[in-house]
Amino acid sequence: MTKAKAPFPSMDDLVAYLNDNPGKVGKRELARAFHIKGDDRLKLKDMLKELKHSGKTEKAAGKKLILADGLPENCPCLITGTDSDGELVARPLNWNKQTPCPQILITDLGRLRPAPREGDMVMLKLTPKGKRFFYGAVVRRLSEQPNRVVGLFDTTSGKGGRILSVDRRLHQNYIVDRAHTGKAKNGDVVIAEVAQNTFGGAEKYAKIVQVIGPANAPRAASLIALHLHGIPVEFTEDALKQAEKSKLPDMKKRSDLRDVPLVTIDGEDARDFDDAVFAEPDEDKKNKDGFHIIVAIADVAYFVRPHTALDDCARERGNSVYFPDRCIPMLPEKLSADLCSLKPDLDRPCLAAHLWINKNGKLLKYKFVRAMMRSAARLNYHEVQNVFDGGMPEMNEVLRAHILDLKAAYEVLAQAREKRGALDLDVIEREIELDGKGQVASVTPRERLDSHKTVEEFMILANVAAAEALEEYGVPAMYRVHEPPSAEKAVALQSFLATIGIKAGKTGKLDGDDLNKILDKVRDTPRALMVNELVLRTQSQAFYSPENLGHFGLALEKYAHFTSPIRRYADLLVHRGLISALRLGSDGLIDEDGDLTADLEDLGEHISATERRAAAAERDAEERYLSAYLKDRIGERFGGTINGVSRFGLFVTIDDIGAEGLIPISTLPNDYYVCEEERHRLFGSSTGNTYELGEHVFMTLAEASPVTGGLLFHILDAGTGKRRPAPKKKNKTNKHKEKKK
Repeated sequence: MTKAKAPFPSMDDLVAYLNDNPGKVGKRELARAFHIKGDDRLKLKDMLKELKHSGKTEKAAGKKLILADGLPENCPCLITGTDSDGELVARPLNWNKQTPCPQILITDLGRLRPAPREGDMVMLKLTPKGKRFFYGAVVRRLSEQPNRVVGLFDTTSGKGGRILSVDRRLHQNYIVDRAHTGKAKNGDVVIAEVAQNTFGGAEKYAKIVQVIGPANAPRAASLIALHLHGIPVEFTEDALKQAEKSKLPDMKKRSDLRDVPLVTIDGEDARDFDDAVFAEPDEDKKNKDGFHIIVAIADVAYFVRPHTALDDCARERGNSVYFPDRCIPMLPEKLSADLCSLKPDLDRPCLAAHLWINKNGKLLKYKFVRAMMRSAARLNYHEVQNVFDGGMPEMNEVLRAHILDLKAAYEVLAQAREKRGALDLDVIEREIELDGKGQVASVTPRERLDSHKTVEEFMILANVAAAEALEEYGVPAMYRVHEPPSAEKAVALQSFLATIGIKAGKTGKLDGDDLNKILDKVRDTPRALMVNELVLRTQSQAFYSPENLGHFGLALEKYAHFTSPIRRYADLLVHRGLISALRLGSDGLIDEDGDLTADLEDLGEHISATERRAAAAERDAEERYLSAYLKDRIGERFGGTINGVSRFGLFVTIDDIGAEGLIPISTLPNDYYVCEEERHRLFGSSTGNTYELGEHVFMTLAEASPVTGGLLFHILDAGTGKRRPAPKKKNKTNKHKEKKK
């Protein structure tokens, strides 16, 4: 007698089983529970996909499934800070699921004034904009009380003390009873828990739970930024043990590149060396004046396998974080500074991209191999630039010749970059150098040498090849996506440019050629800095996604980060994808049925968020270091450029130093000033004096707070008198109304 086949489960059956076994089952367990075999597994897979896409299930730890309640349209949330564009971000309150917390970008403040700040609890109306990503509109304020606060402890008031938040956007004092001060001393930076029973009260109470250290201690700036932004610092014991046990692979199935003179090129203070380069004229006679380029990248995937303790830590961090005084690495030092660091004259495993370009810089073909290499030299950018310029006669002639081949290949790639219309922004970055005591010794503009650009163009070429290879083999990939400017931002830029006589593109649409023409028109003019800054602000924020949407800024159709797996989890995912696609080992992307797209969606959102978190922490630390650098120069005169205009004042950047501060609108002289947002200026309603974006001004430093990173200035001149209408006679009522606008 033939045994009756078990009935195939319905959607309700699957949901009921998941409800009874939360976080304990995956596809394999479901197949076993319902006796699903053979081709029916594909049907089960489709049903689970449908459940996931409908939002009814989510992935938990270890690839198990749980039911997803989703987020309600009106959701209570906590403001967690700002992203790299200064926009407020939030998370749902009391998120206790096993899945990653959704990301919420606040796009509408409604009528809530003053605007919410980090630590505030608000009711948001949510609009889904992707997997685990929402836009939020503020409905109402629930509470202005953060659960935890990082602040400066002050005992001068007696009876315990007070805590002042180190986040200058959160102007709040917290009272600390003597019994709750712990071992904190006056002037310490502390972490405190805010009492939950004081919501709505006039005074806020807190209990100190951790002492970070004295606020005036060297290197305190980065410690404050770490804790303020919740950057993970410690590795798990299991991850450290796994790293310590790691050993170099043997040559089995690896290409031997140890005789190829690959070199690393980095800054003098570089902390890891995960990429090496080589170039030579192509020997193929059909490719006259073309080049063969090799970009070799540390084989991090060999040491960091999926679903291990090391992988868990790397994924949680998402990326390394760099401060002037320290690096918080994505991987333990045993890997990041040793086994995965391409040190000279040492065998190191790598994933290498062989790249062939023609004389016009077009990528003709590529080949990825797993190899063993031995760096021929550890060079810095200045040494390479010196060779480019004809210097360094003492250098080995063979090495000099290889460096000049790098230059020749770069010049071909640079021409191709210009031809395809990649965005050519000229934005000055600053470099902070510390002395032996951890104090700021100097602040200088970061150089942009041809040696820097050479490495950048080689890395871009390898990234393009990686994206093309993954797409060619149909393997799920993590793309680096940069979308064109939104219509709203394009219109705002075009409207402003029209006021200074520059016409750009079709209304509401700007392509790379349009933006480069704008930048060319103002190059070497007084408006260059201002327009470059505005074009930069017009750009969309880049992010990671398994969906290829192209890279607008680089004018590339396919782009994936391949070149820094030591410090970016996205690159590690790309390496694993290539290993799977090209069958280079068993340590590639791992999934029992090969369906990884859903996992990559979640990961893309997560590592995009950790990237924004790192950028915000790095920026905050720099601001605190610069404030400490300037704290003894109160009253000193500075020149600076207006880099932002708001209804509460002018944001300025100090000449040469690059530190940013605020000139409050209340301190501007001789008039009542109105903010004209579309024209990016403050306008004096009586005198016609204006302060506008990009204008150079002189000012005195009024206040510098190393703890918060804040700088306040007072203006020394009276603005630009571009138009001075005769004062109109107004009665008192009209004058009062004018001031209330």
